[in-house]
Amino acid sequence: MSMAEYHGKVKHIQDTPFGYTLSVIGGKWKMVIIYLLAENQPVRFNELKRQIGAITFKTLSSQLKELEADGMVERKEYPQVPPKVEYRLTNKAVTLLPVLEGLCEWGVQNQSERDVLEDD
Repeated sequence: MSMAEYHGKVKHIQDTPFGYTLSVIGGKWKMVIIYLLAENQPVRFNELKRQIGAITFKTLSSQLKELEADGMVERKEYPQVPPKVEYRLTNKAVTLLPVLEGLCEWGVQNQSERDVLEDD
């Protein structure tokens, strides 16, 4: 399906495939988390926190729970003291990686364009 199929028919964006996608990966941190998990799996909670930096523990925990509920992230808990928890992408999330690659390519093409404009 394409966006063109919905032209003039959308009453609520959440009722479209685009709306569903935004509900799963939207927000400030979810794509960052997916990107970092794609680069380094599995990743422990504190390592993910270190890699992101500016995110709070509460927000990271909440975002991971939402991604897990949406079937994007798998959480594996090891029965030991202290507790050890690792996160990895699910197969469903892996199917999203080409889209993230496309976003990265868009950034490569347009970031330098913006930098050139700022230098003038």
